[in-house]
Amino acid sequence: MGGFLENKVAVVTGGTRGIGRAIAEALLREGAAVAICGRSEAGVREAVAALASLGRACGQAADVARWEDVEALFRYVQSELGGVDILVNNAGVGIFAPAAELSLEDWRRTIETNLTGAFHATRAAVPLMRARGGGFIINIGSLAGRNAFAGGAAYNASKFGLRGFTEALMLDYRYDNIRVAEIMPGSVATGFGRSAPEDWKIAPEDIAEIVLFLLRMPARTLVSRVEVRPSKPRK
Repeated sequence: MGGFLENKVAVVTGGTRGIGRAIAEALLREGAAVAICGRSEAGVREAVAALASLGRACGQAADVARWEDVEALFRYVQSELGGVDILVNNAGVGIFAPAAELSLEDWRRTIETNLTGAFHATRAAVPLMRARGGGFIINIGSLAGRNAFAGGAAYNASKFGLRGFTEALMLDYRYDNIRVAEIMPGSVATGFGRSAPEDWKIAPEDIAEIVLFLLRMPARTLVSRVEVRPSKPRK
């Protein structure tokens, strides 16, 4: 019954739907205990109730842009599950407009969720990972972290920043047995972007499979970045 992640504890931010939900499901199927968060308390309750059929799942409402929320989330995880071995920084927002047309709130929300949120969760997780002898941090980035596009001023900035953050993080903690990697998808069928999901897009479950691939790698080896694209994008 148990998978290769039995006795491991994972935290997935933005785990109530889309990519995060698919990752949480995959981790549970492999035997991990999984804690999720989302901004909506009702959304977290509904997701945890559904995930519980797959294994030990719990969750708490948290806005990753707020340090107080993240600190409380990891206190809860420590209390409920005993520590953290895996962190998937997945929570994100997408607000698209030319720079001068972005409101101050649009800019702040994008940067603080997509970039500062990953910092907050990492800052909370690293001491708990060290206490357990190591861990794995996987940041869900985007090809928008390499390729700018019109209307992407805030989103591109957040994802370019996340790429730099991930690479520095890898160097900071590699000798603490904490591996760090980034997955950089193109278009994913989550309803997140500016158009409705379509069959040609990457499925959230595909990103979850990449997470499992990274976690399966021998401890001596680190695949530090994975770029993933639709195999047959819309012409």
